[in-house]
Amino acid sequence: MENDPFGLSGRTAVITGAGGGLGRTHAILFAKHGANVVVNDLGGKFDGSGKGSEMADSVVAEIKAAGGNAVANYDSVATAEGAAGIVKSAIDAFGRIDILVNNAGILRDKSFVNMTDEDWDIVFAVHVKGTYYCTKAAWPLLREQKYGRVVFTASASGIYGNFGQSNYSAAKMGLIGLGQTLALEGEKYNIRVNTIAPMAASRMTESLVPPHILEKLKPECVSPLVVYLCSEAIDVNGEVYEVGAGAVSRIEWLRSKGVAMRPDQISVEAVAAAWKQINDMTDSKILRSVGESTRATLAHCMG
Repeated sequence: MENDPFGLSGRTAVITGAGGGLGRTHAILFAKHGANVVVNDLGGKFDGSGKGSEMADSVVAEIKAAGGNAVANYDSVATAEGAAGIVKSAIDAFGRIDILVNNAGILRDKSFVNMTDEDWDIVFAVHVKGTYYCTKAAWPLLREQKYGRVVFTASASGIYGNFGQSNYSAAKMGLIGLGQTLALEGEKYNIRVNTIAPMAASRMTESLVPPHILEKLKPECVSPLVVYLCSEAIDVNGEVYEVGAGAVSRIEWLRSKGVAMRPDQISVEAVAAAWKQINDMTDSKILRSVGESTRATLAHCMG
């Protein structure tokens, strides 16, 4: 194990979906920096079917061979009972949980016209409910000890949309809202919640991305950001980062200056007449809260 300048030594990190891809490299890097790691993986296929213990066991063996501490967990994140079991594994093995990386995910890609309720529901069950259940199970413990680091895994598909991924995009954008809200609720308990939108080669992306591009998208290029976001001295909360192929960027929401009319003047015709100005981003501003958004909306008619 390396010397740890980030306050991770002795901390306990739970990584969901850690049997391969991003979760595996997260788990290995946390262990390399001295964290105890719970390697959770149901062991199924990328579409959510099947299960097995081999994937999680393999990562645990890899960590232990390098001198790290890790245990395997095979529960599903998609049920409250499974999530409770994942957190229990951390408590039973290491006596605490400090870090939760919600990484587990599946794909059921179809165009919207061909999307079935099952395809929609199972993607939400794993991504949204899975993140909710696992965070809900860990949250009281993090609050009680007044320390926690939580990472949500969203996607560029959630931020920008992507053809054939209406279920996945909606789920991933939902995680951004959940993460930002929990960042507010956890702040006074020294719980930091941040979200990543990673781009990396995995079982889920290998059929979607050309091989020469996949070579650049190593999961190892994403994990350093995740580990740093879970460090003791991290000073950000409620942020969203795009990360992949060695590039790391923070995402912000911009609001145009727009047009402010009196409530008794706005009409379809008035909106149409001001359409170009409404969409002009020249003097756009970053807004950081619901309060800022509300004040910006009402500023012209207050006072």
